[in-house]
Amino acid sequence: MGSRIRENPQKIFDLFVEAGCPTSEEYDSQVLRQFPLEFDDQETIPMLPKFCFPFDIERVKESPAVQHFTFALTDLEGKQRFGFCRLAKGFRSCLCILSYLPWFEVFYKILNNIADHLAKEQFTELDEFLSMLYLHAVPKFNSPVSLEFVSILRPVKAQEDPQDPKVTKLKIATRKDRNTQHQDWSQDLDPGSASASYFIGPDHSKLPTIPESRNLTEFVVAVDVSNMLWLYASLLHERRILLTSSKLSTLTACVQASAAMLYPMHWQHIYIPALPAHLLDYCCAPMPYLIGVHTSLMERVRGKALEDVVILNIDSNTLESPFQDLDSLPSDVSFLKYQLKKQSATTGDGVARAFLRAQALLFGSYRQALVYEPGQPVSFCQETFLKHGSSSMQSFLQRAAHLQLFKQFIDDRLEKLNAGEDFSDLFEQETSRSLSPGNLHSYQLWVKNLKKGGGALISSVKNKANPAVRSAYQYAKVQAKMGLKNMRSHRAEKDSGMDPHPLGGSFLSCEQISSPIQATRNSQSESLQSRLPITQHFGKSRPRRPQRQSSSSDLQTH
Repeated sequence: MGSRIRENPQKIFDLFVEAGCPTSEEYDSQVLRQFPLEFDDQETIPMLPKFCFPFDIERVKESPAVQHFTFALTDLEGKQRFGFCRLAKGFRSCLCILSYLPWFEVFYKILNNIADHLAKEQFTELDEFLSMLYLHAVPKFNSPVSLEFVSILRPVKAQEDPQDPKVTKLKIATRKDRNTQHQDWSQDLDPGSASASYFIGPDHSKLPTIPESRNLTEFVVAVDVSNMLWLYASLLHERRILLTSSKLSTLTACVQASAAMLYPMHWQHIYIPALPAHLLDYCCAPMPYLIGVHTSLMERVRGKALEDVVILNIDSNTLESPFQDLDSLPSDVSFLKYQLKKQSATTGDGVARAFLRAQALLFGSYRQALVYEPGQPVSFCQETFLKHGSSSMQSFLQRAAHLQLFKQFIDDRLEKLNAGEDFSDLFEQETSRSLSPGNLHSYQLWVKNLKKGGGALISSVKNKANPAVRSAYQYAKVQAKMGLKNMRSHRAEKDSGMDPHPLGGSFLSCEQISSPIQATRNSQSESLQSRLPITQHFGKSRPRRPQRQSSSSDLQTH
């Protein structure tokens, strides 16, 4: 199954609904507005309003601010369809867009635009807007796209009011199209009107950044580094994990960001960013899960028969776990704590890259366990994989080899490799940067063995008769060259007394990562509290993050 994201969705969005808040749990929420009226999955429509109000409506009566949050539905193919929601003040209604596209920031802004139309009772303009967005072709997956909402001047006909020559139109184009067509539109813009805006769809070939990624930014602001590490370790052990918060926007953002820490792997089990009240029994499931629960429902959840559940309270910044998962992570990734403390107070992709480096060090050695036999597809030798690294690394890999997320990762890589597809993604690039001399030597041997496959192998490559072999050969050749180049560069820097990449090797000692963290923690914390617009929760300043209670959850260095 691999990634839960559908690669080729047919539409930008599948459904829009406005749901009214029920007066009590005895009554179901009603759909007040729907577009389009004809929707192919009629069973989904009655279920959506329940996900629009995933809290105890009898205990939580109002909210001082608008909240944006997300839920996820899994289709029969195992792909996630996201529900992007905008919950109005006082919980009068909830606007929801259903889409396979993980465009969090884009759809939240679109929901704000829809809310403006409804507030101004511009129902005709809203229908036109939804229709154009619904009918527009989906841009190529992973390519940037812009959405422009503009007011244009049009000729005034004799029967029309000359005092109102403006009309609002929606312009949708890819970035390339926008560069070539924007000039024509700008000639029609009313100089006195509000400035036009556009949205760029997320580029999933890049790491999420702060503050552009709303999910990651909310996560870093709300959860301290020690609890991030505990959560990461729990995910790598596929535990039953509950996150809870009184703010739906923070809750679902943290759930989404937590799952993203596993890149390039994907959480393969139960995944519910915001659990509605009628599904609370999912918390008693015997299999792994990652679930977000509103604080108003936690009393009922704790009253159930919970066994071996990791619980992170985001509001109080406290984590409960019956396991010592963090202690079982190999010392090879002990740099992660320092890197997160350093990067969490800055903008950019530093936090996401720190987790990517950890994943590369933990699992990048899978490439040494790839095996080619003449006439056979490339395969994976688990025995070879488990012999990699230090004793603590081998102990971790013994457990990790049985994880569903790792098995699926290997299956996906083998499938792409044997199909001749390119998968030189960010993970592979990071793994190549981390090549130690031993890893590089293994790669050179693998390339040599491929070359020794004889005339049949070389002929199949030259004649392009075997895409799997061709891809394997070219991939290994390129990666070996990259590793050799990186190693030579590293040696040159070392000889000159420079070492700008202290995390480049596979194994790091405590001396390499030690740093006076505490001396700069206060200044970093102040920077964290005030640095980003996203911390302004819809016009109101976010409460300062609670101080973390002292616990034994700090990452141990050896």
